[in-house]
Amino acid sequence: MFELSIPSLKNSIDRITHAIQGRYTGGLSPAALQLAYCDWLIHLCHSPGKMAEIAENMARKGGDFMTWAALSHHRRDGDAFPFIEPLMDDRRFRAEAWQRYPFNLISQGFLLQEQWWHYATTDIPGLSRHHERVVSFMARQWLDLLSPTNFPATNPEVIDKTVQSGGQNLLDGWSNLLNDTLGRLNATSNNDSEYKVGENLAVTPGKVVYRNPLIELIQYSPTTAEVKPEPILIVPAWIMKYYILDLSPHNSMIKYLVDQGYTVFAISWHNPTEADRDMRLSDYRRFGVMDALKAINAIVPGQSVHATGYCLGGTLLSIAAAAMARDGDKRLKSVTLFASQTDFTEAGELMLFIDESQLSFMEDMMWDQGFLESSQMAGAFTLLHSYDLFWSRLVNDYLLGERGRVNDLMAWNHDTTRMPYKMHTQYLHWLFLNNDLATGRYVVDDRPISLRDIRTPIFAVATENDHIAPWHSVYKIIDLTNTEVTFALTSGGHNAGIVSEPGHPRRHYRIASHQADDRFIAPDDWQLRQQPQEGSWWLAWVDWLDRHSGPAIKPPPLGRADAGYPAICDAPGSYIYES
Repeated sequence: MFELSIPSLKNSIDRITHAIQGRYTGGLSPAALQLAYCDWLIHLCHSPGKMAEIAENMARKGGDFMTWAALSHHRRDGDAFPFIEPLMDDRRFRAEAWQRYPFNLISQGFLLQEQWWHYATTDIPGLSRHHERVVSFMARQWLDLLSPTNFPATNPEVIDKTVQSGGQNLLDGWSNLLNDTLGRLNATSNNDSEYKVGENLAVTPGKVVYRNPLIELIQYSPTTAEVKPEPILIVPAWIMKYYILDLSPHNSMIKYLVDQGYTVFAISWHNPTEADRDMRLSDYRRFGVMDALKAINAIVPGQSVHATGYCLGGTLLSIAAAAMARDGDKRLKSVTLFASQTDFTEAGELMLFIDESQLSFMEDMMWDQGFLESSQMAGAFTLLHSYDLFWSRLVNDYLLGERGRVNDLMAWNHDTTRMPYKMHTQYLHWLFLNNDLATGRYVVDDRPISLRDIRTPIFAVATENDHIAPWHSVYKIIDLTNTEVTFALTSGGHNAGIVSEPGHPRRHYRIASHQADDRFIAPDDWQLRQQPQEGSWWLAWVDWLDRHSGPAIKPPPLGRADAGYPAICDAPGSYIYES
């Protein structure tokens, strides 16, 4: 017994050590970062030509900058020209105040440093692509920290505001900092806005008609005299609360679908705790998608289902649809995927945190607490967009003393959830790291599945500015399946591009259908061929659903007690309130 316990004890010590480290590194594996740094440094040291180029670049650009700085000092502000043009999405130095001397020199000198470090960390012969991205990313994090926008003495906007307000902005910023700190200490959201679940968020009328330890299934009340015979099942991502698709009444997708004459069901996921640590990815399919379909088939008997999945929910729905197709289960009328990936070879910026070292480290963190905490997930996204999600807030809230107005989408974004240890470990290894789903190696009920078995029509939506599920990655569903795929590419990002109700200003989309026997078109070529259409893609999707639906019928009842699915409580149920 003693000999058998030694490996287990050593393994536990390693895991506890990694879990403690993770609390101070934001979930980043020190070993993964050190490995990337060593790979970069070793290959750089063995590339004298590259080092000579870097030195020459520094000397040449430095000399040119000194010449520009001397000329810039003698020019009027209106005649000054930038030495370096910022990237299109870099908004830090756009204000007119940054064009004044000496702040133009400060900002341009900083941009020169950014440009040089990018050159020094990329295109190193022999350096692995993954390690190159990691080193370049970490260099950007340090540069973001040292940006002149973050310091009152080098930020002309802060200086001007301080002079104009007599220092009131700094007092307001200090008050904001105290409020945020106390809010975190009290484990409450600092967004105590006017948006409240059940009051003005997630208020579309309906009933919870089924509940198990993992989901509540909500059926929404009809608003039309007749409905399409095929109901819609919405499978949201379990990384966040489902009501992103039922925000305020004016931009609720669920309300919109109900008003268009559809019977809508939505899954509301349970927020896992330590007791759910061994919940598996297969449990999410079985007790989530499959149990929901069973309930819907009992409430609306004899009708196939328009299944719809969002983000991780779409990936899970793809797995379920492929398994159903393999087994001859024909209960799905169509499949719709919102910003959902099925091939993870180009899975966006999150791949920075995906390798064997990082996943082992994250697995040990989850093993220690039984789940992945929402703050740990948020930390990864904050690092990826540190200026937009952290530094800009520091400047606005604490130096300028300003508070941005919270909207319904921002309120939802703060209503975070956890992910159980076993499920998330399997998800990261099987899908992100091994790409088992796209390669026919993913196993359901002891047998592999293939997306090519799916024969139901698919409507796939991607967004142009999605950093979580890049549209080129979402587009791969066309090449992975052997069925009709209608692909829509819409403006916006991962969330705002999906919540794009009719009437929303400055929205457009591209759309085209690909038949099973059509030749493949590369994504960039596809984008060039499709003309953008103004407005909301919701209209095109409902038109597509209408074409794949039967003649209207009377609405079904809310639940069916005689079939074992009584109405339990009013929407939005109880799981949505779990914190």
